[in-house]
Amino acid sequence: MSNTRILLETGTNELEIVEFFLDEQRQARDYRGYYGINVAKVLEIIQMPELTEMPEASHPAVMGAFNLRDEIIPLIDLAAWLGKSQAGSEAPKVIVTEFNRIKSAFLVSGVTRIHRIGWKEVQAPTKYVSSLTVNTITGVVRFPDRIVFLLDMEKICMELNPDSPAALSSPENGGARPIADGQRILLADDSGMARSMISKNLSMAGFKIHTEENGETAWSYLQSVKTMAGEAGRPVTDYVNLVVSDIEMPAMDGHTLTRSIKSDPALRDLPVILCSSIITETLRHKGASVGADDQVSKAELDGLAARAMALLPTTE
Repeated sequence: MSNTRILLETGTNELEIVEFFLDEQRQARDYRGYYGINVAKVLEIIQMPELTEMPEASHPAVMGAFNLRDEIIPLIDLAAWLGKSQAGSEAPKVIVTEFNRIKSAFLVSGVTRIHRIGWKEVQAPTKYVSSLTVNTITGVVRFPDRIVFLLDMEKICMELNPDSPAALSSPENGGARPIADGQRILLADDSGMARSMISKNLSMAGFKIHTEENGETAWSYLQSVKTMAGEAGRPVTDYVNLVVSDIEMPAMDGHTLTRSIKSDPALRDLPVILCSSIITETLRHKGASVGADDQVSKAELDGLAARAMALLPTTE
């Protein structure tokens, strides 16, 4: 698979996932678990490369590094990171990824296929399931014969590399200045780690934050705000001033949420910032096509507060 960047029409609430599996050794019997990753994060899938050991690796799951077209890329044993004992495989695969401007590779037992599905088919994990999996699952897809778990790859990489730009982002680094109290931001992101990190970042700059776990619940919240504003004879901006949304989310993605906001006469003047690990120069046109006012990579969170302020009316 040399090119996984299959193009989808933007705003249709669809995604494509690469389905892969991990064969685990268990006392009673071996077990095959199925997982998925957004195609937009996958550069390519390769055979096991020749590795060079890395001195003092930050985590036992870091197996070493390899050279791919003059770039040194670390290889992570995904099963080991998940605390599983991977069964031997005759032909393991390596999934090379890029998000948050960082390239990483993950060792898996095998790759099955690419699925094109709607975000409506991706269920958010229950709080109980999330707690049992240490919040590493962002979505669940049910197929007739198996369940596929979508992993929070950003969380994995940030925990392996706490010195990454995304993990270290803060308003001070971006030169953000406090603003007048009362500016309210609706933040939609399915990752608990990302919600916490972005909320802290924006709160330190003086914003008040209301969070939702996906685009569908964020849209429901905006509908309730619109109703309250109409009944009170007040503008929507008395309740929400700006929306910050991830792109990859169960039920409704950020592109569809943005298109819905910009198509609603009562909400279309709300500024929307898409904040995602998959925002790149080659994919930025997708956010622009649905009317996003700005797009910020999660590798650039240090500048998010300042860019949010730039979209809001100045206060005297």
